[in-house]
Amino acid sequence: MGAEVKAYLGERLSFAPLRALGARLIDAVYPPAGSDALGLEAARWARLHFLDNEGCEMCARPFADGLWLGVGGLCGSCTDKPFPFARTRAACLYDDASRDLILAFKHGDRLDLAPMLSRWLERAGRGLLVEADLIMPVPLHPSRLRQRRYNQAAELARPVARRLNRVYAPDLLRRIKATSQAGKGAEARWRAVRDAFAAPERAKAQIAGKRIVLVDDVFTTGATLKACAQTLLKAGAGAVDVCVLARAVTAL
Repeated sequence: MGAEVKAYLGERLSFAPLRALGARLIDAVYPPAGSDALGLEAARWARLHFLDNEGCEMCARPFADGLWLGVGGLCGSCTDKPFPFARTRAACLYDDASRDLILAFKHGDRLDLAPMLSRWLERAGRGLLVEADLIMPVPLHPSRLRQRRYNQAAELARPVARRLNRVYAPDLLRRIKATSQAGKGAEARWRAVRDAFAAPERAKAQIAGKRIVLVDDVFTTGATLKACAQTLLKAGAGAVDVCVLARAVTAL
């Protein structure tokens, strides 16, 4: 019943602010898959800010006061200094309501959250994901992967690729430099990651001409995603888009 109602209303709520409001109302009545089993309380759902493409086409930053600039609208920052990726979709806002949930998934071994969170990402980014030749998680450095034991971006990307029958490509992009972004501003983040990724020579034939969707957990300044996209485009990718679980912003 919930899926049928979501599909029916999704087709009819074509104006983005109304569509976003409709999505939040639908999720309040029919929470995304996995919520009941995880026991997420109603108060949590009421505070989550789900996004629905109403923000910047390139970076998914919501516009102030719910403003909608239409399909393809860009924020001032992306107009002045575009990212190398073309489009971004984010499932929700990274704020007080979502932070603990995402950090538990990322750092707290809460892999039981992956089915629900990957469904959020899939719903938000479906339009990009179904067009992708390759779905690719942002890679971790081997030292970080050993420490964490799993790549949270891979735990989002893998099931989405499987459900949408897309090619999952976790090994075509590598993180060759260990970095830490905690507490850094935008410029410092970019300096830390601009040479941190590489595409192996053997991978370039598989990347050439392909439309790639990069998957990550949180879009903050976009520095890591920018570095990944630049590396892929330099290796011959036809286009790069981005899907993330959450979009962090300093102010709406």
